[in-house]
Amino acid sequence: MKRVFSGIQPTGEIHIGNYVGAIRNWVHLMEEYDCIFSVVDYHAITIDYEISVLGKRCIETAMILIASGLSPEKCNIFIQSHVPEHTELAWIFNCVTPVGDLERMTQFKEKAKQHRGNINMGLMDYPVLQAADILIYKAGYVPVGEDQIQHIELSREVARKFNARFGRLFPEPEAIMSIAPRILGVDGVSKMSKSMNNYIGLLEDKNIIWEKLRTAVTDVNRVRRSDKGNPDLCNIYTIHRAFSSEDVLLEIDKGCRSAGIGCIDCKKKLFENMMVELDPIRERAIYLRENIDYVHDGIRKGAINCRAIAKKTMEEVREALGLLP
Repeated sequence: MKRVFSGIQPTGEIHIGNYVGAIRNWVHLMEEYDCIFSVVDYHAITIDYEISVLGKRCIETAMILIASGLSPEKCNIFIQSHVPEHTELAWIFNCVTPVGDLERMTQFKEKAKQHRGNINMGLMDYPVLQAADILIYKAGYVPVGEDQIQHIELSREVARKFNARFGRLFPEPEAIMSIAPRILGVDGVSKMSKSMNNYIGLLEDKNIIWEKLRTAVTDVNRVRRSDKGNPDLCNIYTIHRAFSSEDVLLEIDKGCRSAGIGCIDCKKKLFENMMVELDPIRERAIYLRENIDYVHDGIRKGAINCRAIAKKTMEEVREALGLLP
């Protein structure tokens, strides 16, 4: 089977933007590909973080992945730092990656602005470690959103440079683009983010989710119930596209444009459809928290399987570089 790799940071509570944009797609890919999914804790430490909770967040993130449908019996789920070959290969890739390529990375520029007091080498080198994450398993496919395309292109360039100098060893990974709608935060303006407190958590209590939806920004041009709206300008309609059927979407679109449906009624329909999908995930998460050994066993098994692949790749890399066995 063709191999897929992707990773997720343990930076906090997973929200519906993460779920719709990545995790739900991973569950589908699991049926068609040899899938490897990593909780990338080494990436998480490139910015300031709470040392005391990092490990707990790694387990929580792995638990949510499993609760969302990623089965340890059908794919490999592991913690990045449990396979040290990732960082070994990243160092080697550093030696074929021009500094200028990293300085041009859009995400580095944005992160440097956000973390002016901690612009460290890890922040700049993030895409090289990401390339190592992918290529240590010779993964041919990486599911990503538009914001990660530049990093996948760098991974392809790293593979080309390594292969040109040391012999063809790595594939040039291809992006599997997410077709999910890009969901904004409940403010309707910014990217959904826990740090900006504009998110809907995947495992949040349904009463909290409803309160966030109830007060969420819709079409700002629709002031009164009698005003006609434009679903194309409404983030609530965008979330509908992620959770509602085509029939409901057509009903909401027509009702909004004709003022036949109000924003609260629109949000109620959305809430009902979201709960159909999120309630089972929340129930599985409750079960897994009570049976957390299953999560620990799953990520342990995943690390063992992935390390076997990574060790073999590194043996080939060391031979190609002429390092002493």
